[in-house]
Amino acid sequence: MSIFDGLSRPMRAAGLGLIAVAVIAGVIGGITLLGSGDDSEQTAQPSTSQEQQPPGDGERSTSAQPTSTQPTTTSTSTTSQPPAAGSPSTQPSQPGTPSTPGAQPGGTDSGATGQDQQAGAKWVGLRVYNNSTIKGLANTAADDFRAQGWNVVQVDNYPSGIIPTSTAYFRPGTDEEAAARSLAGQFGLRVEPRFDGIQDSSPGVIVIVTQDYESTATS
Repeated sequence: MSIFDGLSRPMRAAGLGLIAVAVIAGVIGGITLLGSGDDSEQTAQPSTSQEQQPPGDGERSTSAQPTSTQPTTTSTSTTSQPPAAGSPSTQPSQPGTPSTPGAQPGGTDSGATGQDQQAGAKWVGLRVYNNSTIKGLANTAADDFRAQGWNVVQVDNYPSGIIPTSTAYFRPGTDEEAAARSLAGQFGLRVEPRFDGIQDSSPGVIVIVTQDYESTATS
């Protein structure tokens, strides 16, 4: 027995039409579902392969978040800042103070050393003798020596012989030699070791002045 028994023909025809429409709609719906399933699998496949394969060297991952477009501010200035005022490397040399050749470490130089030696030598005692016909020449010479800071300890005459030129005599191996040479350079005297006639005299530089002595220092 059919479900259409008892219905009129027009009703039967309408029912069959509805069944046919329903079957067609079901077929179309199934095809649509199958098609959409294939698309989703195809769409998901590239994403899976990209997640499994890390980007190679120098390549950027397509799934990385976009970086900020704001430019990074870097300092491009290569000009060094000027050193602070008073720096030894930038201070110009003071005018009127040229470097002194021969400067020694510690701020001393050969000139200063020579002056120190001369100052020390001036404390060596001088014994001034007159060997000329000029009266008081030994006193005159002694005054000249004292005026330049020399230590005159005796003034007298030397009558035991004739000295050819004004000379400063010293005992070798003593401080008298340096003092005699310094004094001779300042006053234009000759320098010699002591001779036999004065060898046993008291310590000190013996200065015998003669006719050629000039009272003005040659400094």
